[in-house]
Amino acid sequence: MGYEWIAIAVGFGVATGIIGKAKGNSFLIWFLVGAILPVIGLVAVLLTRNEDAEPERQCPNCRKIVKLYVQVCPRCGTELYLPDPSETRMPPPRGGRRGVT
Repeated sequence: MGYEWIAIAVGFGVATGIIGKAKGNSFLIWFLVGAILPVIGLVAVLLTRNEDAEPERQCPNCRKIVKLYVQVCPRCGTELYLPDPSETRMPPPRGGRRGVT
């Protein structure tokens, strides 16, 4: 009797997780959101931004590549201000890997 709801929750969880992973986020977190809140989770993952397509910039202090929206460098703690547009870049294509840790 309750197994139908479990199958629906797992189905929505897998679908939500796959879409979340395709957008550059955690599969597990989106799976849990989709399984707990089936329809709302699927709508939420469809409305989230694609992390892979966010512009990037380089920290002037330690040279770490960070997303443009990051305000404090996670490596050295330097406050980052909005850079000149010429100092930003789009990330490499999804299949490529950069040598940044």
